[in-house]
Order: sequence, then structure tokens, then C-alpha cells
Amino acid sequence: MTGQQPVISMRGITKRFGGVVALNGVDLDAYAGEVLAIVGDNGAGKSTLIKILTGVYQPTEGHVELDGKRFAMADHSEAIANGIDAVYQNLALADHLTPAQNLFLGSELTRNIFGIPVLDNERMLQEATEVLKSRLGVELRDMNVAAESLSGGQRQAVAIARAVRHSDLRVLVMDEPTAALGPQETARTLQLIKTLRDQGLAVIVISHALDDVFEISDRVHVQRRGRCEGVVMTKDVTPEDLLGLITGAKTAA
Repeated sequence: MTGQQPVISMRGITKRFGGVVALNGVDLDAYAGEVLAIVGDNGAGKSTLIKILTGVYQPTEGHVELDGKRFAMADHSEAIANGIDAVYQNLALADHLTPAQNLFLGSELTRNIFGIPVLDNERMLQEATEVLKSRLGVELRDMNVAAESLSGGQRQAVAIARAVRHSDLRVLVMDEPTAALGPQETARTLQLIKTLRDQGLAVIVISHALDDVFEISDRVHVQRRGRCEGVVMTKDVTPEDLLGLITGAKTAA
């Protein structure tokens, strides 16, 4: 990444909840066209870090930079408006709605009939099908079924498609994207992440699955006890090295 400017950076991020210090002076950089994995034990500050990155929390100290300029987000919707979105572990899909209805949930397309706006379900179906196919290479057998009837991997694809539907998306955060998926669907989801990276997105993945981390990531940011323990190039370390950083048995070179 030498010479390349990060799409988004975090500098000296500290977050306190009362007397509890969840993050303590954390720096992070994410670049276009890379997968950055964030690893660490429970309580290391991973979730708090990405919630600040996506505008859900405000830092107690420190700041975020977008394209090298200071950038403050009042809330998650402001993050989305500036090209930053997240797919959380629960996916936040409405089970009773179809894939297309989930993609456009909260931003439905309409058309006018005799001056009265009505949902344009046909156009939403067409656009959802196109986003899934062109951005993710996914074709669902039936786009008219409820999301609850989809497999775990298909649900993950719909949640990702909802984020990448916005043409100005630049940073996508994914929280435990392969949790509760079987081997085949895990492999498909990891391929989706690689596809997004190859399309030029900065993809940030939080994962406990080190096999997945080594499969998809270019760099790994290790959190431990609210601090950044180190950032390493994935190709330069072993799973044992990462475990050592996570537990504190090793320090980054």
C-alpha cells in the first residue's frame, strides 16, 4: 500500500463508556481494493471500533479521516451517504419480504398512476436481480420467495447486495460474515468478498475464523484489550503468529 492514500483512516480513537475504556488510542487505515481483517478476542474492542467507523458511535477522543480529510459522522445514515456501510452478523433482513423488497427497504422505488405514487415492484425486481448478478455474480432461483426461505449464504448475498446497490459505496464493513454457515456457503461468501475487493472496494472483515482471514485478507489488524496490538501483511505471518498477537504472547515486528 506504499504511496497509496487510505480511503478511510482512524486516528487515536478512544471510546469510554463511563469508567470502562473500550478503545484506547487506536489507529486504522483501509485502502481501496483490499480486504482488511480485524481480529481479536471478545472484549478486544472490535465491534466498538467498527461502530465508530460506520457512524453508530462517536469517539470520545480521536477522529476519522475520509480521503485524508477529517470527517465526522453524526449517525449511520450519514456514513452511508458518504459511501460507508456495514453488513452485521444478524443481516437485518425482513424475513417476510422478498429479496428485492429487502434491497429497497426504506428507499422503495415508486411510479405514478393517475398522479398517485405506487410501489414499482417490477423495477425493484429488475434492479435487484441485476445488482445480485452484476456485482456479486449471484442468481437466485426464485426472487419472489420470502427471505426466510433462503439459505444462509443466499441471505448473506442479499444483505451484501443491499449495501453495494448504492453506486457510491466505497467502504464495506462485514461482521462475522461466515458465522453459522456451512463449508460450501462459507466458500461462496468468501468469494463474494474477493469479488467486491476486486471491484475496488475497501472491505473490512471482522472474523474469529482464522482460516477465513488467511483465505481473503491482504492485511490483518489485531485488537487486544482495547488497543491495536499490530497490523501485519497476511502473507508474512502464520496462524500461530496471529494467535500470539491476539493473546499477547507475541508482539508485531
